[in-house]
Amino acid sequence: MSTLFAMRNLNALLVFVKVAETRSFTLAAQRLGLTSSAISKSIARLEQELGVKLLTRSTRLVSLTGEGASFFERCQQILTEIEDAETAVTSATATPKGRLRLQMPVGFGRQVVVPKIWEFTQRYPELSVDIELSDRQVDLTYESVDAMIHIGEVTDERVIAHKLCNLSFAAYASPDYLAKHGTPKTPDDLDHHQCMGYLLPMRGDHREWHFTKNGKDFSRVVSGTLNINNAESLLEAAIAGAGIVMVSDFIAGHALRSGKIQRILSDYVVAGPSVSIVHLPRSTLAAKVRVFVDYLKTIVEDIDPQALSKIEQ
Repeated sequence: MSTLFAMRNLNALLVFVKVAETRSFTLAAQRLGLTSSAISKSIARLEQELGVKLLTRSTRLVSLTGEGASFFERCQQILTEIEDAETAVTSATATPKGRLRLQMPVGFGRQVVVPKIWEFTQRYPELSVDIELSDRQVDLTYESVDAMIHIGEVTDERVIAHKLCNLSFAAYASPDYLAKHGTPKTPDDLDHHQCMGYLLPMRGDHREWHFTKNGKDFSRVVSGTLNINNAESLLEAAIAGAGIVMVSDFIAGHALRSGKIQRILSDYVVAGPSVSIVHLPRSTLAAKVRVFVDYLKTIVEDIDPQALSKIEQ
C-alpha cells in the first residue's frame, strides 16, 4: 500500500478499522459519530478503489474476508505509526486527557482498583474512566479497550504486559464455623467439612483447589451443598458461617485483617497465577495509559498481598 494512497484515504481507513474492530456498522457509526449509511458508503468506496471485497455482511454480523484481514493488519500499522508520531511530539508535556477504557476481572476490580480509582481521577481531572468489570476474555485488537487486567500467563504476542504481582489462593472459614466443626489439618480433612466450590457454569463443573506439600503439588475438585460462580459471594457465605472456601488473597484481605475469617491449611498454600496490566503496543506512549499503569503499580505495592500470610491464625 503506497503512502500516497494511505494519506488520501485516511478517513476511509479509520472507518474500516473501526468496523473491523467492532464487527458492526452500527457500533462503528456510534463510536465515530457518523451514520450507518455514511459508514456503508465509505466501505463501498474503499472496496471499489481497491478492487477487492474486504467485508462479508450478514443480518447480524460483519466479518473480514481473507483480503480484509490482511488489509486490516496493514491499516492498523499505518494508524499506529501516525498515532505514535503524534504522541512522540507531545508526550513529554502531554496532559492525560480523554476517555480511558479499562476491563478487569470482577473480584480484582472491586477489591483493588475501584476503591482507589477516585483518587486517580482527581489526580487527572481531564480523564474520563470507563471500567468494565467482567471475567470474559477480551481481544484488545478488536475491541475499544485501552488496557485490561489479566490473571494468568499472557500468551498473546501482540500485546505488552506489565506484571503487577502474583496471586495466592488459600482456604478460609469463619471463627464460628471452626469453633463448631473443628479446624482441618490436611486437605483430606475437607471430606468431613462443608466446603463451597467455585461454580464453572459453562462447564457444569467446579474449580479445583490446589495444594502443595514437601515440594509436591496436588489438587482436588471441591464442591458442596452451596456453590457460587463469584468469589466475593463465596467469601460472604463463609463469613456468615456457611463453610470453607478457597479464594485469592486480594478477595480475602479485608475480612482476614478484621478477623471475620481465618486462613486454614496454611502449610498447603500454592503459588498462584500472575496478574498483569496489558495493552497494545501503540498505547505505550499514550499518556492516559502510561499514567494508569504507573498508578496501578503503586496500588498493588501498597496492598502487599504477601503480608496476609503473616497474620496469625
